[in-house]
Amino acid sequence: MKAVIQRVKSASVTIDNQIVGSIQQGFMILLGIHEEDTKEDVDYLIRKITMMRIFEDEAGKMNLNIEAVAGSILSVSQFTLYADTKKGNRPSFVKAARPEQAIPLYEAFNEGLRQSGLQVETGKFGADMQVALVNDGPVTIIIDTRDK
Repeated sequence: MKAVIQRVKSASVTIDNQIVGSIQQGFMILLGIHEEDTKEDVDYLIRKITMMRIFEDEAGKMNLNIEAVAGSILSVSQFTLYADTKKGNRPSFVKAARPEQAIPLYEAFNEGLRQSGLQVETGKFGADMQVALVNDGPVTIIIDTRDK
């Protein structure tokens, strides 16, 4: 799994001119699911994200996790994170998980974050979404479970 985590002041996702998810302070997460990913990858990513200390403390140091700042998460599926651009000009997405595999893992990821006590808003898997955000910092972290 590949997660692009952006620390945000606010974020929202819109489908057909309707906001389907929005948050204030927290993480905007774009999640790509690889064809070889498993529930183990989901669990690893949840642990890393919930414990990640990238919010500033009173001294201005990145020392607080999302729970400490009462932050929320906006989670959006993003198969294009597994684009292969080695050949030609048109990316290949053959390494991205097919929907029948990716949807249950995406849902398990979001549910796991909720079970950790976080408010989680989502987009809609496979939909044409417009995402808006105010990146805070900016701070953007990429986690790839293949690198663990």
